[in-house]
Amino acid sequence: MSKIIALAKKELRSSFSSPIAYIILIAMLSLFNIFFFMIIDQNREASLRDVFQVMEFMFIFLIPLLTMRLFSEEKSSGTIEFLMTAPLSNTMIVLGKYFGVLTFFSLLILVTTIYYAIIEYFSDPDPMSILSGYVGIWLEGAFFIAIGLLTSSWTRNQIIAALMSYFILFLLYFLSNFTQYFTGNFESIILQLSTRTHLENFSIGIITPADIVYYLSGIILCLVLTRLSIENRLWQ
Repeated sequence: MSKIIALAKKELRSSFSSPIAYIILIAMLSLFNIFFFMIIDQNREASLRDVFQVMEFMFIFLIPLLTMRLFSEEKSSGTIEFLMTAPLSNTMIVLGKYFGVLTFFSLLILVTTIYYAIIEYFSDPDPMSILSGYVGIWLEGAFFIAIGLLTSSWTRNQIIAALMSYFILFLLYFLSNFTQYFTGNFESIILQLSTRTHLENFSIGIITPADIVYYLSGIILCLVLTRLSIENRLWQ
């Protein structure tokens, strides 16, 4: 466990040593602030439901930029061989890199909790619905990071890794739009695969086992596939 934490810290330091991380952090927080005040001014309600939906869409653009370098950079620079021969198991490598980016993402989410403080000061919001919304957006971000980690393990080109992440994330996000072409079980399956379906429940204060299982199973599946990917020489 200590080796995983050490590798996660290394990834976190690497993120903050790059100006890209600061640019992303400042840009995203600026956009969140703008949308927050626009939504509150328009809706006139003590809720962050629409804010969470904006966050979800913005994270589709943000997270691939954070994850595209994780393995692609190691491959292009040749340091992947050193990493693979270090006294670390492949599982430790995957988890260390994953938790490093997840920590950065968690810090970003933590900063946005000021929105709750603002609406709490001026009105009387439902704290449980906001808490469940934050749980949902954090789980979704964790899932997106796992997807980005997986695509980064497929190629040595960071741009290609980001593009593959965008493709998967946009597909998962817009899947619910295709339900009009299906009925019965197929419609239910598509709805359950769409990320928007599950976050909507969290954003209105509903936490169900199915929603939690969706995110956790997606994270675990991507991490397992990433481990298999870095072991497979076809991807080296």
